[in-house]
Amino acid sequence: MVRADPHALKEGWDEAKLLRVNRRGQVRVEDGELVLDAAIELSAEPSPVAVFLGVEAGSHLWAVRDSELSGSLTDLRAMASGIDDFTASLLSTANALLNWHDKAYFNGADGTLTVSSKGGWSRVTESGYEEFPRIDPAVICLIHDGGDRVLLARQHSWPTTLFSLLAGFVEAGESLERCVEREMLEEVGLAVRDISYLGSQPWPFPRSLMLGFAAVADPEQPLVFSDGEIAEAHWFTRDEVRDALAAGDWSAKSDNKRSDNKRSDKPLLLPGSISIARTIVESWAAID
Repeated sequence: MVRADPHALKEGWDEAKLLRVNRRGQVRVEDGELVLDAAIELSAEPSPVAVFLGVEAGSHLWAVRDSELSGSLTDLRAMASGIDDFTASLLSTANALLNWHDKAYFNGADGTLTVSSKGGWSRVTESGYEEFPRIDPAVICLIHDGGDRVLLARQHSWPTTLFSLLAGFVEAGESLERCVEREMLEEVGLAVRDISYLGSQPWPFPRSLMLGFAAVADPEQPLVFSDGEIAEAHWFTRDEVRDALAAGDWSAKSDNKRSDNKRSDKPLLLPGSISIARTIVESWAAID
């Protein structure tokens, strides 16, 4: 593995490309393409503040935090509608690693200083203790009635017609299925059954791994928003969801936040194409 081979990393540095990322996760673009600098402009050999992203077309790719980044800037969310899989993976990996390094300078057990190792894929103490990037698992679940309706919810801070799936972080000692049951009960008061795994997506905001599920619930159960995260939730038909998908990605255009639990007469907005939430909703909507 290249990342564990200091000689290979050094040999590839002269021709390596460097992605600069600021603390907001933004990168520089020109004509819709990522700007990749020559790594040699940063330092004469692999920098301890840079992270190795992989090899593309024979060239090593690295990323570095640059708080002074300027020019035409964008981020992973903003690029969602036109991004390809390679670019999405590149940005996700860069953000996940750099976000981890920002908070991993000291060992959590004894407070001793750590330094970057293996191209930024671990950090080690002077005594040789090694730590690896932390990932926070979270579940995201599509609740449906087993037929033609799906439950979608809105957080308080979202535009008033933007609805998505329910999600939450896995707690210590908890299975993924148990997390789905607990989160759905806490957020909207629904007991779910027939839980099935759908897929996953890295979500570096700042370092999550989203694990997608579907589950069935009785729409006659009352909705209870006990944990305060959800402003409202409603059952939508497959046709309503299809219409929303046909309208494209959601935008920030919205009216003021609404605190009641009444359906708006404005068009339903769904999450952008970058998110696993939209992929799951699209798959459900495509079922005849």
